[in-house]
Amino acid sequence: MNEQDFWNDNELAQKVLQENKVLKETVGEFNTLKDSLEEIEVLIELGLEENDESIEKEIEESISNLEKEIDTLKIKTLLSGEYDKNNAILSINAGTGGLDAQDWAQMLLRMYIRWGEGKDYKVKVLDMLSDPAAGIKSATLLIEGMNAYGYLKSEKGVHRIVRISPFDPSGKRHTSFASIDVLPELDESINIDINQADLKIDTYRASGAGGQHVNTTDSAVRITHIPTGVVVQCQNERSQHKNKDTAMRMLMAKLIELKELEQKEKIEDIQGKYSQITWGSQIRSYVFQPYKLVKDHRTNAEVGNVDSVMDGNIDLFINEYLKMNKSSK
Repeated sequence: MNEQDFWNDNELAQKVLQENKVLKETVGEFNTLKDSLEEIEVLIELGLEENDESIEKEIEESISNLEKEIDTLKIKTLLSGEYDKNNAILSINAGTGGLDAQDWAQMLLRMYIRWGEGKDYKVKVLDMLSDPAAGIKSATLLIEGMNAYGYLKSEKGVHRIVRISPFDPSGKRHTSFASIDVLPELDESINIDINQADLKIDTYRASGAGGQHVNTTDSAVRITHIPTGVVVQCQNERSQHKNKDTAMRMLMAKLIELKELEQKEKIEDIQGKYSQITWGSQIRSYVFQPYKLVKDHRTNAEVGNVDSVMDGNIDLFINEYLKMNKSSK
C-alpha cells in the first residue's frame, strides 16, 4: 500500500484495502481475546490474594464470555476455501408437495433474508417466480458480505418441513421439500472461457418481486449452458445488459464447481445428492407437528425452538457443519 503506483489500478487497490481490513480485524480479535484472558488471570489472582469469594461469579461469567468469543473466532478460521470470503448466490426451489412446498420455499426465503440481515449483509433478490395460489416456485438471492459463501455453503441440499398443512381443510400433517443451491459470486478478475455457441440466451419480461419496475420491457435474462444443462437467470436489474452480466457470473460459478467435481456431463453433478427434491435426500428437517424440532441429519445438531430458526437463527447448524467438514479432512 505504500508503493507509489498503488492507486494506478483502483480496482486492485480496493481489493488490497479490503484484504488489509480483514487481516487487521482478525489480528484485532485475537488481541482482544488475549487481553480478556489476562484480565481474567488478574481477577483470579486478586480473588486468591484477598480470599474474596464474591468475585467468583464475575470470573465465571468472564470465562463463559471468553469461551464464546474463542469459539466464534475458531469458526472463522475454518473458512479457508478459495471462495469462502466471497458473496453468496443462494437459490431456492420448491420440490415435492405442491402448494405446501411452494409455501415452504417462501418460508426459507424469509429465513435466509433474516439471517443475512442479522449479519449486516446486504441481501438482494436477483430472481423470483411466485405462484398466484401460494408461495414461490423459485428464488435467487445475492447475499453480499465477507465470508457469506463460506457460511452459506453448508446450506446446500434438500430441506424438509413436517407440519399441519394450511392448505388441507382436513387438517392432516404434510411433508414438503425445497432445495437450496449456493454458489460464490465471482469478481471480474475470475474468468473462464465459455464458447458462445454453447449458450442459449433468452430474454423475457421481468415480473414479481424485484421486477415490477421493469415489467414493460424484456429485460430479464435466462442463460442455458447447452453441454451441461445448467440454467441461470436474473431479472433484478433495470437493464438487460446488467441482468445478462449477473447471469453470466452465476453461470461461471456453476461451471467452476462442475470443473472442480470433474463431472461436467449433466446438471445432476452440480445438484449433487439432491437432484431428487423428495424423500430420503434431505439434509435438515424442520418439524412443526406433532412436536417442534429442527435437526440437521449430517451433524445431528438440533434445536427445539423452530420459530427462532425460521427467524434466521441458523448459526448453530452452520457452525457444526463447518466443524464436521474440517475434522473430516
